[in-house]
Amino acid sequence: MTRPGPLDAHLVTAPPRGTGAFTLDVRLAAGVGEVVAVLGPNGAGKSTALRMLAGLHPLSAGHVRLGGRSLEEPGRSIRVPAQRRGVGLVPQESLLFPHLRVRDQVAFGLRHRGADRAEARRESTGWLERTGLGELADRRPSELSGGQARRVAIVRALAARPALLLLDEPLAALDVRAVLELRSFLRHHLAHVGVPTVLVTHDALDALVLADVVVVLDAGRVEQAGRPAEVAGRPRSAHVAALVGLNLVRGTSAGHLVTMTSGTDGTGGTGEPAQVVTATEQHGDVFCCWAPGAVSVHGQRPEGSPRNVWRGEITGMTPHGDIVRLEVAGPVSLLADVTPAAVAELDLAPAAPVWVSVKATEVTVYPA
Repeated sequence: MTRPGPLDAHLVTAPPRGTGAFTLDVRLAAGVGEVVAVLGPNGAGKSTALRMLAGLHPLSAGHVRLGGRSLEEPGRSIRVPAQRRGVGLVPQESLLFPHLRVRDQVAFGLRHRGADRAEARRESTGWLERTGLGELADRRPSELSGGQARRVAIVRALAARPALLLLDEPLAALDVRAVLELRSFLRHHLAHVGVPTVLVTHDALDALVLADVVVVLDAGRVEQAGRPAEVAGRPRSAHVAALVGLNLVRGTSAGHLVTMTSGTDGTGGTGEPAQVVTATEQHGDVFCCWAPGAVSVHGQRPEGSPRNVWRGEITGMTPHGDIVRLEVAGPVSLLADVTPAAVAELDLAPAAPVWVSVKATEVTVYPA
C-alpha cells in the first residue's frame, strides 16, 4: 500500500487515431493535505485525468508518483494496478452498495484494509460521529438524499485512509441546499485529511472555495494554474475569465491608457482602436479585467466621472441569482450585471442599443 506523500503527476494520453479527439497533456502536483481543484468545461479532460491518477486509464507517456513511489511510468514499464495504488476515488454517482446500511458502507473500506468486523464497525461509527453523520448509521442508500449519499461516499473513502483522494464532481446534480451543506462539509473535513486531494469540477465557486491550488483545463491542456485568489483575480485567457465570471481584454499599455488587441471588435466606432483608461500605470503588453458588477448600463451616453464609455448592443440576457447578466457586443464586448428593476426602467431587451461605462478604478491591469 502506498503511504501518504506528495503527488507528482505528468498525465499524457493520445486518442485513438481517426477520432479527432485531443491529446491530454497535464501536469499536477499536490502536497500532503493540499487540495488541487481541476476546473474546466465538459469535455476538457478533467475526468480522464482523474481516471489516469486512479489507474483506470493508462498513460501513453509521463508518470504518476505518490509518496515517493512510482505508480505508473510507461517509459520504465511501470504500472501499478488500480486496486494496489491506495487511491480513494469518489465518483459523482456515489455508488453506495444498495444492500448495506451506512455504518457497513463505511466499514467496508476498513475491512478491505485488514480490520476485523468488530474493529471496522467501531471505527466506522467513530467516523460517522466525527463527520456529523451518526444519525444516518442505520439507513440504507434508498433512505438517503442525494447530498447525504455523497457525504457517506466521501467518508467511506476517507475511512479507508487512502494515500490520495480523488473527488469527481462532488457537488454536481444536487439541489442548492445540499450543495451548500456539502461544500461546508468538504471545506471542514478535507483540511484534516492529511493526504493529497484532487477535486474535479466545472463550477468555479467550488474550486475557489475548496482548493489550495486551481488548475484550469481546456482541450486537454493547462491554461492557467495557481492559488485561487491569483486565478480568480488575474485570469490570463478569455476562457479562464469566463469561468471565474470576469471581463478580460488584452492590449498595449502606455501609462494609464491601454490600446486593446483582444476582447474588442477592434475600433471604438470611429475607426480608432478601442482603449481602456486605468487608474494604475503600466507599460507594455497587459491584461485588463473587471467584474460584471462594475459595469454601469445606460440608455443614453452618460455624463460625469466614468473614464471608460462605449456604445454597444445587447446580445443576451440571463437571470443570474438576484440580478440579470447582460451580454453586450460593441467596441468592447463585455458582461454586465443589472437589477431586474434596471431592466424594466431602461427597457432592456436583446438587440437593444445601450451605453456602458466602467470607472478606471474598477479596472485591474497586470502584465501579460
